Amino acid sequence: MTLSFASPSKPSVPLHVISQPDLDDWMKDQSERVSSWVEASGFTGAMGQALLIPKSDGTPEMALAGYGKSSGRARKRFPLAAAAEALPKGSYHIASGVPADVLSTECLGWLLTGYAFDRYARQSPAKAGLVAPEGVDATRIEALATAEALTRDLVNTPASDMGPDQLQAAAEGLAQEFGATCATVTGDALLDQNFPLIHTVGRAAAQAPRLIEMTWGNAGPKLTLVGKGVCFDTGGLNLKPGNSMALMKKDMGGSANVLGLARMIMALKLPVQLRVLIPAVENSVSGNAFRPGDVLTSRKGLTVEINNTDAEGRLVLADALALADEGEPDLIISMATLTGAARVAVGADLAPFYTDIDSAAEALARAGKKAADPVWRMPFHEPYETMIEPGIADLDNAPAGGFAGSITAALFLRRFVGDTAYMHFDIYSWQSSKAPGRSKGGLGQGPRALLTALPEILGL
Repeated sequence: MTLSFASPSKPSVPLHVISQPDLDDWMKDQSERVSSWVEASGFTGAMGQALLIPKSDGTPEMALAGYGKSSGRARKRFPLAAAAEALPKGSYHIASGVPADVLSTECLGWLLTGYAFDRYARQSPAKAGLVAPEGVDATRIEALATAEALTRDLVNTPASDMGPDQLQAAAEGLAQEFGATCATVTGDALLDQNFPLIHTVGRAAAQAPRLIEMTWGNAGPKLTLVGKGVCFDTGGLNLKPGNSMALMKKDMGGSANVLGLARMIMALKLPVQLRVLIPAVENSVSGNAFRPGDVLTSRKGLTVEINNTDAEGRLVLADALALADEGEPDLIISMATLTGAARVAVGADLAPFYTDIDSAAEALARAGKKAADPVWRMPFHEPYETMIEPGIADLDNAPAGGFAGSITAALFLRRFVGDTAYMHFDIYSWQSSKAPGRSKGGLGQGPRALLTALPEILGL
């Protein structure tokens, strides 16, 4: 789905964005007819209100969008999108009221109101189009919106139509669109090429496990993105209860976010050498499923004791991270819907991340605020290293005790990266209820913050 601005060559309605405290001052400068219309309509400037004011012949003269109060806007990601969703179909241009420092963010939120996942049933996204205001980078905003739509589509698609085969096809389609190269190692070839953990986790499924690799760009810093592609997670032999399986179609959210970020990078021609690695599997139950108590040897040679087959995401990521590290990139970023512990720690709205690089963490924190993509740094807490060392093997994939689950998972993954600069995101990738600019369902978390921060982190 392409989300874009309205054509500036066609007539558009001027839109005045008015906060509640500013309504009276704005009304003083209007004609008696306009003031009477606003008063009669009950428009107060509350967030989400929208009003079309007609001329004497009935055609639109202007539109108003309620912007609420500053305290309310602080609780919303895209406040203007709430009014955009209420405006009637048509084309609008912002005439006043949006501060310059949030104009680009509000434009992005507006474009995202046009998203709908309509593969299986007709949906009704907002129909109000927006002409790109002067001073914003329309190309960049459209690239962000279209990448977000890709991520949402991938996460929203159920496992019946988004298994490893289809995830591979999505990566290949993206590669073809931007002239990238895409290659895949599938099934028993994973063993031949030393990706034993990816093979083990996915071998019980009807669709063969695989490692998808996409490369793009031939100049600049080397950036490798690794995304968890568990297209459905039953929990394996440690079978999840029914309620816990309800959202497992989104267990490939890491790969969806990585592909969204890759799309942004390629669309905006960021000067990097990009490599994307996606271990794509389904964690199923069958006679050849891996078992609790198994000890597995990874690509890196580290052995892993399996104490819970439902902690499979870190296993497939381990082999992919080892491969990523072998390429000696300047930065590796992994993204995964990895632990419920991350949700307990920061909830669904924040994207927690781990890194040992203080300057990169600071850049990401600033970028998250600027891009309306909030992130929160979590610690690689060294004293917890002993929690992932079971004694019988080098590593434990599911430490007992239940404490610090997101941290121990991140520490586990870090064992498969050497001296390379590394960041890990433990995301949720799901919007539980509709919000302005964010439909219920799949969600991008982290890519906009990363895109904004990468020039500083990589010295571009």
